[in-house]
Amino acid sequence: MTAARAHEEARLARVRLTRIVEPGWEVAGRWLREFGPVETVRRIDEADAGADGPMPLPGVRAERWAGLLARARESPPPERDLARVEDIGARFVCPGDAEWPGQLDDLGDERPLGLWVRGGAGLRMWALRSVAVVGARACTDYGVRMGASIGAGLAERGWVVVSGGAYGVDAAAHRGALGAAGATIAVLACGVDRAYPRGHAQLIDRIAEQGLVVGELPPGDHPTPSRFILRNRVIAALTRGTVVVEAAYRSGALGTARWAQRLGRHAMGVPGPVTSAVSAGVHELLRKEGVLVTDAEEVVELVGEMGELAPERHGPVLPRDLLPRATARVLAALPARGVLSVAEIACGAGTSADDTIGRLYELRSLGFVERHGDGWQLTRQAIRSVFSDGGAS
Repeated sequence: MTAARAHEEARLARVRLTRIVEPGWEVAGRWLREFGPVETVRRIDEADAGADGPMPLPGVRAERWAGLLARARESPPPERDLARVEDIGARFVCPGDAEWPGQLDDLGDERPLGLWVRGGAGLRMWALRSVAVVGARACTDYGVRMGASIGAGLAERGWVVVSGGAYGVDAAAHRGALGAAGATIAVLACGVDRAYPRGHAQLIDRIAEQGLVVGELPPGDHPTPSRFILRNRVIAALTRGTVVVEAAYRSGALGTARWAQRLGRHAMGVPGPVTSAVSAGVHELLRKEGVLVTDAEEVVELVGEMGELAPERHGPVLPRDLLPRATARVLAALPARGVLSVAEIACGAGTSADDTIGRLYELRSLGFVERHGDGWQLTRQAIRSVFSDGGAS
């Protein structure tokens, strides 16, 4: 048998297995590692046909085995599933394909059997430079703004935004990337031929046109709570890091961040108000091993190449910041109210009277001080500048 023929048989076996076993089941992962997909399917089919002998595959209870056989009995031919997704411009990508993202292999026996991919872009190349942006479904307006802003900022910098297509932060991140004419991937917990949530049918279609829609479940399969949780490992493994925008203590988005940490990826969090329940989980992540980020530039500094640094953050440069140190000391010796003599100012500044007079006239030309007889005082402009929130205290 040629290598191409052997790979095609393995592909069909993997397609069949997506109908039989749940995503991320380690027992099935061990079967594939020890026996291969073709032999695994053969043993299941022989058992279903009533072959005598011990349990043909190890590590599973009799009740679970009976359920697998029932699924195998009802599953359609893999060729039918492949034809079904081909009608919507989708395909099945599995280990051994050129398009398979190698970083998914980090999941070990929890690695997907394969991925159903809808969209024209190459999954492997897109995943090489991608970041997950996830968060609460019931997020605040702040969460929507930050999700969209980070999604757009990453897209503008040539990064692919990966999320789960859900309401809230996920949708905001996808829309931010799409609005910036960028690339985005939605990883679903159902078949790629159906939209979930239904209210996002238009968004999912748009992502499929401009980006990629990905899922482990075969066409037509529906989501369940456990499938959402298992989907998160794929989001974390595909990407270089995960950004959690808003998340309560029990949010599934935190599960994605924990998977990222387990796989050696970056786990990042966007802080929010300490009084907000939907930021409590993010703050707990940041208290432990997460990294605080506030925009796309800071995300790229973590996940990008050496030298992709975020700009230094600082307040505005005020006129007083440009004063020579000695002149600034003379300015600081003047109180907010009242007039001082040259001698009093010199004493406060720790310099001579002659030097003080020269500095005062310098400050006068810049509008900081004014003379009143033999004394000097700050101008109104200087009082606002020196004693504002950003000035002296």
